[in-house]
Amino acid sequence: MPDRRGFLRTTASAAASTLALACVGKSASRSDARASEQGTSFRGRTAGEERTVAGVRLCWCPPGRFTMGSPPNELERRPDEAQVDVRLSRGFWTAKFEATQGQWKQFVGAFPDKLPSAEFGEGDDVPMYWVNFPEAEQFCAKLTEHARRAGELPTGWEFSLPTEAQWEYACRAGTVTAFAFGNVLGHHQANFSEPRPDRRAPAMGRSHRVGSYPANAWGIHDMHGNVWEWCRDYYHARLPGGTDPDMSGVLGVVNRDGTYSRVRRGGAWVEPAWACRSACRLRYESPRRSDHIGFRVFVVER
Repeated sequence: MPDRRGFLRTTASAAASTLALACVGKSASRSDARASEQGTSFRGRTAGEERTVAGVRLCWCPPGRFTMGSPPNELERRPDEAQVDVRLSRGFWTAKFEATQGQWKQFVGAFPDKLPSAEFGEGDDVPMYWVNFPEAEQFCAKLTEHARRAGELPTGWEFSLPTEAQWEYACRAGTVTAFAFGNVLGHHQANFSEPRPDRRAPAMGRSHRVGSYPANAWGIHDMHGNVWEWCRDYYHARLPGGTDPDMSGVLGVVNRDGTYSRVRRGGAWVEPAWACRSACRLRYESPRRSDHIGFRVFVVER
């Protein structure tokens, strides 16, 4: 005759195990739901809405569509700016200012190469430069780690360099003109190098403190001039269109030495106004550094 007590013990043990697994499953589901809820609540609601993460002031760029590139009649346009339609299905946060020397010291430590100097712009609130593409990405990783450890950045979000599409969308802030301020850029609006007929605010001849010039319609400063800004994308001769274009993993035009370049955007203090246009794009080899190339962090949802 079967051992009834043994049978009951086995049945009770199996039931307990099933209940424990069910509890673990419910707990995991609740954790996933909380993480999803936090990620959703982290999104902004209106263009230009601000929040601060790890001391970095951010402006919200909502999902949307825009025409990337420049029209055929735009002055000083380049052949690689042929227009394409872009849809960005997810909104993202853009740093209100370019990454600064003070932020680099705070989150990374020692400068990676040459020290900033008064000749090119020096100070904690002056843009970081003499920084190459991998080093800019390292900064983003450090910032993400710091913000997550502090509980300021939910799972699924991270600091990153922007794609070209994200950068131009944030720069334009809903405009279709050559610059976020119209079809002409004045020296009272950006730090760039050119004869100054207005004479209201001379170009600095070096990078200058972030936020010294007016913000665009979404509250973002210095998208035109001051320092060039690294983008994630490899340089391609034609702009990518479509939904959420991302060319960061697709090799583009080959350089003469067999290497590939990333894209830089926004112009700089050493450049004329045409190089500061919203659609202007130049390439630069990832390992190289310059006295007028820096970067801006974005916070994106992966």
